Amino acid sequence: MFRQLLKRALQKKKDWNDVADFSDGQRGLDYCLKSPPELLLVDLHLPGRHGLEIIREVRARSESTRILVLTGHAEPKLPAQLMGLGVAGFVDKTAPLTYVLQAIETVMGGGMFFAANIQPEKLSFQPPSTNSGSGASPTILSPRELEVARLVASGLSSKEVASKLDLSTRTVEKHRANIMDKLGVREVASLVRWCLNNGLG
Repeated sequence: MFRQLLKRALQKKKDWNDVADFSDGQRGLDYCLKSPPELLLVDLHLPGRHGLEIIREVRARSESTRILVLTGHAEPKLPAQLMGLGVAGFVDKTAPLTYVLQAIETVMGGGMFFAANIQPEKLSFQPPSTNSGSGASPTILSPRELEVARLVASGLSSKEVASKLDLSTRTVEKHRANIMDKLGVREVASLVRWCLNNGLG
């Protein structure tokens, strides 16, 4: 029922007439591999293929496909796991349809949308720091700043981040400065800890 309601809502949008839906994971994956979509909405628990397997195979086939996960079974480790797979966001499918559509709009606009009501998994050990920025919420950063923070935390240099996001190195450096200012951190190590603590590593 949810799938049909969402499909009808998307078909009403301009240029969203080509919307295919599948109840079986393997059939949906076969369709996506044959003709990679601009946007993939995928549940994690599907018959035929698990959602994470679908995401991995679609991402290997197409780097441009925007991926949004719909799930009613979110776990604390989910944010970091999905970001590591290149997913642009996830939303609880029990949320109002308007909220899901908002997530889709954000993701299709190049942003990231991670449901704030799902708490990320915390590190079992956190190195002491007098200025780690650990109290700041991810919502303090813009979608682009979150992308930059995640890539910096993964060990990429500003030049590598710039290349990955098709930005100038100067722009990335400006984003890094803004991020660290907003989070109240002074060194990259603290930024990395903050990202890991918030499921962005």
